[in-house]
Amino acid sequence: MENFSLILAIVVVTALAFDFTNGFHDTANAMATTISTGALKPKVAVAMSAVLNLVGAFLSVEVANTISKGLVDETGIRPEVIFAALVGAILWNLVTWLVGLPSSSSHALMGGLIGATIASAGMGAVHGDVLVTKVLIPALAAPVVAGVAAMLATRFSYTLGKKADGKAAEKGYRAGQIASAGLVSLAHGTNDAQKTMGIITLALVAGGAVAPDSDPPTWVILSAGLAIALGTYIGGWRIIRTMGKGLTDLQPQQGFAAQTSAATAILASSHLGFSLSTTHVVSGSVMGAGLGRKGGAVRWSTATRMFVAWGLTLPAAALVGALAESVTDLGDWGTAVVAVFLVASSAAIWKVSRREVVDASNVVGTEEPAGVVTTAIAAVTPPPAGSVAEDLTATIPAPATTTPATPPAAV
Repeated sequence: MENFSLILAIVVVTALAFDFTNGFHDTANAMATTISTGALKPKVAVAMSAVLNLVGAFLSVEVANTISKGLVDETGIRPEVIFAALVGAILWNLVTWLVGLPSSSSHALMGGLIGATIASAGMGAVHGDVLVTKVLIPALAAPVVAGVAAMLATRFSYTLGKKADGKAAEKGYRAGQIASAGLVSLAHGTNDAQKTMGIITLALVAGGAVAPDSDPPTWVILSAGLAIALGTYIGGWRIIRTMGKGLTDLQPQQGFAAQTSAATAILASSHLGFSLSTTHVVSGSVMGAGLGRKGGAVRWSTATRMFVAWGLTLPAAALVGALAESVTDLGDWGTAVVAVFLVASSAAIWKVSRREVVDASNVVGTEEPAGVVTTAIAAVTPPPAGSVAEDLTATIPAPATTTPATPPAAV
């Protein structure tokens, strides 16, 4: 029993470590556009987001119940299986953070859990209907819905703002963007912190510490909320740079439209118990807002890398989770080997990240280079009104002046 209690404690600590990585990995979801448009200073933005993540963790437990009760058969799960699942999720989060790709922490967690569960108990232990209806379908539909909503909201905002005073309207949109970013942070705490609550509750059920079908205990809700808030405060600056500048160039109207659309989608999914990827939703809304402005364009080179990462998240985390479970199944020494591997890999990734430091001082200092598609779009985009004459003057050389020939003198 003493050894069992130790492994259960290791699982809880590892789950909170994942929650921490979830926080700094997903800070960009709430604050990237707010920082990139200058509505808030970087450090103020992440502090505000951290507080609201903590508050959001107490608003609901529906998503936690989806993880702990619905996705896998909790009666056949050992704590070592959950530990292996967390290893796969944490490593995927760190690798994608290192390269600045906004991938889904939620799908990394579920991929790790699915892979470790299959390695331990077989395919029958995974509830396929829950996986499809509450994970895969929302993963495909949510970014599309949020993107279309953000595109329409952006066009509507620019239409309304045509007759408004420019500076007053911009100030109003910045204030609205701060409010909507706060709403996304609240929604992120409501949705993502619950996933760690669910995984810890699943571990407690597997360890016999709580009864099956139990809701997360209060200490689990509090610890998960604090862990994700602390991670958010650290700031995932690499991904903030990609979301704020790498996908498209945003103005305050677009930032407001993107954040409002994303927050609405996330809160609705949390209420329905969908384990939604906030990264997918916010990325979709940012791209939609980029396309919603006349002359705006999305950097499809960056977007393509994101799409590839999204497609790889579930299977990659599942593979690592399955391999980790195979090693932990060998006994206590196998669990120790996996734990050492996780710590060593995390330290190595951190060391590599120090070669090019991205922090609050330079997060908006550089932009992602335009891709081929973006360059082509920019080439055929009509110039703004009033600039045609200047452009023609700059591109068409002035006709050469000639001095009329002097007629020959009369003889």
